[in-house]
Amino acid sequence: MIAPIFGLLCGVFIGVASGAVIPYGYSGYVAMAILACLDSVLGGIYAILQKQFDLKVFASGFFCNGILAVGLVWLGNQLNMNLSIAAVVVFGSRIFNNFSQIRRFLLNKTEKKIIVFTEKEE
Repeated sequence: MIAPIFGLLCGVFIGVASGAVIPYGYSGYVAMAILACLDSVLGGIYAILQKQFDLKVFASGFFCNGILAVGLVWLGNQLNMNLSIAAVVVFGSRIFNNFSQIRRFLLNKTEKKIIVFTEKEE
């Protein structure tokens, strides 16, 4: 579980340290792609915790979600509609859902350790 978090932090650090500037016209596309990929990363972390991780599912979800989000923003721009709001709502709710599942899993795991530890003391 440490490797995906470490990879995510390294990627953020490299992106900030490189000083690369994204042109204003592409900023909406890049933001949606990052949001979609973050959703996939959190889903992958949760799958690792559940011991159900499959690299093919993760990789296909990572790239397909990113492409779908960028395509949705592009389609919205072509139709003069702000479809990026729909993508933000969908991926945002999935990110919060994945994060809450990870949090619940970790809290339950530590709670079981505490219960077992206190039972052994008695």
